[in-house]
Amino acid sequence: MLVWSKSGRWFAWGVAAALIGMVYVAPLAVILAASFAGQWNDVLPSQPTVEHYLEAVTGASGEALWTSIVTGFVASALALLTGTWAALALRQFSGVPRRLLDLLFFVPSAVPSVSVGLGLLVAFSRPPILLNGTSTIVFVAHLILVSAFTYGNVSAGLARLSPDLEQVAESLGARPFYRLRHVTLPLLMPHLIAAFSLSFALSMGELGATVMIYPPGWVTLPVNIFALTDRGDVFEGAALTMLLILTTLAVLIGLSRIPTKAAPR
Repeated sequence: MLVWSKSGRWFAWGVAAALIGMVYVAPLAVILAASFAGQWNDVLPSQPTVEHYLEAVTGASGEALWTSIVTGFVASALALLTGTWAALALRQFSGVPRRLLDLLFFVPSAVPSVSVGLGLLVAFSRPPILLNGTSTIVFVAHLILVSAFTYGNVSAGLARLSPDLEQVAESLGARPFYRLRHVTLPLLMPHLIAAFSLSFALSMGELGATVMIYPPGWVTLPVNIFALTDRGDVFEGAALTMLLILTTLAVLIGLSRIPTKAAPR
C-alpha cells in the first residue's frame, strides 16, 4: 500500500469501506428489501412477503428470465466463436492493418447501444433481409454488442502465449488443426472462459438496444424490469432484479469452476 502508517491504513480502509457501502452495498440492500416488501410507506418496508418472487418465476416474468438466459448463452457462444476465429486470423497481421481491424471490432462497444438498436431496426425492416419483429434481431444485437469483449479477451490471451510452444508442436509434425485443438486452445482456455463469462454478463444486463428492437414474444428480463418499474410496480421489478443478479452470478460461478489447466499430453 501507499500508506505506511497504521492509522493511515485504517483511515484508507475506512474510506474504502464507506465508498463500497454507498456505491455497491446500499443499492443492493434497498433492492433486496423492496423485493420482499408488501408496502413501503416509512423508512423501512413493511408487510414482508415472497409473493413478488412467486410472480417473478411464473407467467410473463418467468418467460422473460428464460428468454434472457437463452439469449445470453446463444449470443455469448456465437461471440466466442467469431471473436476467437477473428483473433486467431488477425494474429498474423501487424502495424496499421492490425490497428484498423482492431478498431473495427471495437466500434460497437464505443457507441451507445441504442445506436446499434436503431441501426438494426433501420437496416433489417425491409426485404431482402427482414429481421424486424423476430427474435433473431435480438440475438444479432447482443452478438454485436458483446463480440468486441470476446475478441479483446482472446487477443490478450494470444499476446501472452509464447509462440515457442506451437513451434515445438510444429517441429514434431503436428498439423495446423491439431496444433489449434491440442496446443493453442487448451492454453487459451482461461481467456475463453473469461470472454464467455463477460459476454454472458453483459448480455444478461443489456437494455438500450434490446428495448428498441425486441418482438412481443421475446421479452428479455431487463426489458421486463423496465416495463414493470415504468408503470409503478417497483416491488416485482426489484424481485426480478434480484433474480437477474443471482442467475448471472450462478452462471459465472459455474463457469469459474471449469478446469482451465491444459492436460499433459
